[in-house]
Amino acid sequence: MASKASFLQSSRAAISDNELARRIALAREVYPDQEKGKPTLLKLARELELLIDPMRRITRRIDIPAAKNPQKIILLPGFATGPNKMRYMARHLEMAGHKAKNWKLGHNWGVAAESMERLEDRLLEVCERYEESVALVGWSLGGLYARELAKRHPICVHKVITMGSPFSGSPRANNVWRVYQAITGHRVDEAPIEADLAAKPPVETIALWSPSDGAIAPRSAAGQPGERDRAVALRCTHSGFTYAPEAILTVLAELDR
Repeated sequence: MASKASFLQSSRAAISDNELARRIALAREVYPDQEKGKPTLLKLARELELLIDPMRRITRRIDIPAAKNPQKIILLPGFATGPNKMRYMARHLEMAGHKAKNWKLGHNWGVAAESMERLEDRLLEVCERYEESVALVGWSLGGLYARELAKRHPICVHKVITMGSPFSGSPRANNVWRVYQAITGHRVDEAPIEADLAAKPPVETIALWSPSDGAIAPRSAAGQPGERDRAVALRCTHSGFTYAPEAILTVLAELDR
């Protein structure tokens, strides 16, 4: 009996080791032609400003204009982050008179069929509760989810705003694809759901991008004509899309357009 138990433990350990090795291999893959345009390491280093952001939030004051057309909004967080990361923006959207809703999926650990299904249920739940369509505001990977949601349920969505979301060009023109593959266990161009990331949703779609983005290639986040209705350039870091005054005020302005 003891030998059988030891064998089972060894088998589980071997499976675990094999999976770890597979994910490390995914993170070490080399695609030099597909990484062109990704931000420099200096820009990536500037993303560390998020470490001092809590103090900035305490001392910062943003003059929030009243919303001309209060809306229901679902906020979708970026990869490896959750609703807490979007709370600062949510608070300011509500100060303007909007109703900001949590996506209810906890942390965003990558693209998954189950997550997409749960997100569709969440969208339908909010639309049915308020009997109106909603605006989707997604940061980074959250923006990719927002675009796909709008394609699947255009009646429930009237506007999509992405913030630093890599929907255009190479999915490896960024500084995070290796980490993404290691954590999710699948390649960035082999997501476990059917999706054409560059195809524009059949609703008004605005792409916010920044030349100062340290994670995502600006061209990937800005997109090409036909992939979105409008691209708006900001001067914040990738993390700054969720808390920079410029980003918050731009989202408010786009909601009122």
